[in-house]
Amino acid sequence: MNTLRNKVQLIGNLGNDPEIVNLESGKTLAKFAIATNENYKNAEGEKVTDTQWHNVVAWGKTAEIIEKYVTKGKEIAIEGKLTTRSYNDKEGNKRYITEVVCNELLMLGK
Repeated sequence: MNTLRNKVQLIGNLGNDPEIVNLESGKTLAKFAIATNENYKNAEGEKVTDTQWHNVVAWGKTAEIIEKYVTKGKEIAIEGKLTTRSYNDKEGNKRYITEVVCNELLMLGK
């Protein structure tokens, strides 16, 4: 049951090309967002599509693969864990961001 703790699996499409950051330490970071869609019928029987956006980060070899092969619109499957971090914005307000830290990637589609 331990393998189920903090595990996220998503299949979605990239909204933009990934942002690639090469750090001074030699590590590579990829940041991107993927959209997942859920379809349902509302009370009037109309089909509704609910789109959710998920912030994703990947490190190391996974980030390098993303840099080479993943672009805007591509459908991918990812597996990782949820993390939340905080920072202070320009006005000094504390902001929180939740991201999926990707440790596995599968490219889908064409």
